[in-house]
Amino acid sequence: MSSGAWTGVAVAGITAAYALGSRRLSSTPLSSAIVFVGFGILLGPAVLGIVDLKHDAAPIITLLEATLTLVLFTDAMTVRRRDLATGGFLPGRLLGIGLPLSLGAGWLLAWLLLPGLTVWELALIGAILAPTDAALEETAISSPRVPALVRHGLNVESGLNDGMVLPFFVLFLAAIPGTQYAQDGVAGIFWRALVLSTALGLLVGGIGGRLLQWSRARGWGTWEWRQVYPLAVAAASYELAVVTDGSGFIAAWAAGFAFGFALRRYRTGDGQEGPDRTAEFARNLGGLLAAISLLVFGAVLLGPALEHLSWRIILYAVLSLTVVRMLPVALSLAGSRLRPPTVAYIGWFGPRGLASVVLALLVVEEHVHGMELVGRVVAVTVGLSVLLHGISAVALAERYGRWHEKTAATTPDLREGTPAPEAPARRRFGPLDKPEM
Repeated sequence: MSSGAWTGVAVAGITAAYALGSRRLSSTPLSSAIVFVGFGILLGPAVLGIVDLKHDAAPIITLLEATLTLVLFTDAMTVRRRDLATGGFLPGRLLGIGLPLSLGAGWLLAWLLLPGLTVWELALIGAILAPTDAALEETAISSPRVPALVRHGLNVESGLNDGMVLPFFVLFLAAIPGTQYAQDGVAGIFWRALVLSTALGLLVGGIGGRLLQWSRARGWGTWEWRQVYPLAVAAASYELAVVTDGSGFIAAWAAGFAFGFALRRYRTGDGQEGPDRTAEFARNLGGLLAAISLLVFGAVLLGPALEHLSWRIILYAVLSLTVVRMLPVALSLAGSRLRPPTVAYIGWFGPRGLASVVLALLVVEEHVHGMELVGRVVAVTVGLSVLLHGISAVALAERYGRWHEKTAATTPDLREGTPAPEAPARRRFGPLDKPEM
């Protein structure tokens, strides 16, 4: 049997095993991310050698790119304008102030700890590790004991910051000689990857959403195929950007916004489902693919990186998850009247996940000097995030929830108690983590 077949058998077996025990594990510190990353290390060249980037590069990259495209699209299509308006001071501050500060802090920390890299390679590390992942903070978002304002803010932040980081990633990569994007120069990449790709994504998403509502109004499409339809729109936006030498990820993100807006804008009021219901299948599929992607990450990036650890990489990973995240969050929330426990809770739950994994793998595949070190730093940081955020999520959500309940009972004007619009949690592991009710 070929190595590819054994890889398929191993991935299918691990996924099935976790599915069988997912309810028992959902309330424990052993998160799905920990399980899949752990088994990925076991399957990788560091242990069993079943999954290897050298021999399986093409299917691995295709899987990760498809996963991130789908996640970007579904995250964006469920975002509403009121998410950043009604009670939206929290995501607005986190994205408008905290995200740029985190990116800059990651860049500065890399300059201090990682000698030998160019200024743009250092900036690339900051950009790759700036976005957070809702999948690794699911308990922090879904726990009913956590105030709605905090859950909403973390949810919206993690749904938008990965797309907002993409332009920085593309421009920094274009500034590094020898990379694929460097061939067209920063100016060319700016127009094609940022401007053209965004325009194409908005066009495809807007037309796609309008056509779906037109079909619904006439009863032409079945429920099953309407659930598949978003996959086609996401793929079309991605591929159209690729064939025009742009960024498929940016196009998919923009298409998700336009698609979701069109579904809400052209609703006829006759019971048609909105973007949340339309994205249900795509979101669940994205969750499954994300889990498999983390398994692949453990095999091809984290496992090999653990064999080349240094104190500089470990220190960067620790500071990236703490100072680089928590200090910008504290600065962005200054004057918000949120209590210190809330600021600390929001600051801690900024886990790195799928977006960082995919962008790191794309960087490593450039085979340019310095990129291997960039990949190792990102891999160790994400791996440490999976472990620490996974084992702390349940306990900290309960502890913070108890504090909020006690404080709210004696403080009627507590800012954390301000009602916030509930947005659907952007689950990256949908059917794998959800406990039975």
